Amino acid sequence: MSTSQQIRGTARITIHEGRLEEFRRLAARCVEIVRAEEPGTLEYAFYLDADGTHWLVHERYRDSAAGLEHMDNIGALMEELSQVCTMTGEVCGTPSPELRAALEAGGVTVYEPADSAW
Repeated sequence: MSTSQQIRGTARITIHEGRLEEFRRLAARCVEIVRAEEPGTLEYAFYLDADGTHWLVHERYRDSAAGLEHMDNIGALMEELSQVCTMTGEVCGTPSPELRAALEAGGVTVYEPADSAW
């Protein structure tokens, strides 16, 4: 597998006051979906701060197709998640035009590899 095709992402999440348990339930559902349905998801790891109100999700996908598959799979949960938390995100890699459009439509910032900048 070429690492140049991989897509890496970070989601930054702030839980709304009093909604932590709902968020945990939805996050667990996301993890279940990834494990059961996404062989192209290489990493999907949650991290939280000391009080549990700020979370990071580190994500890594085999390629753009796997990233799109993930977006399709958890898309139905995004409305519920938006009720319990605020999310921002950034992606590193060279996404396909389809993935780039989907990411940008969701407000995700895309960072291209800097190799050509030197």
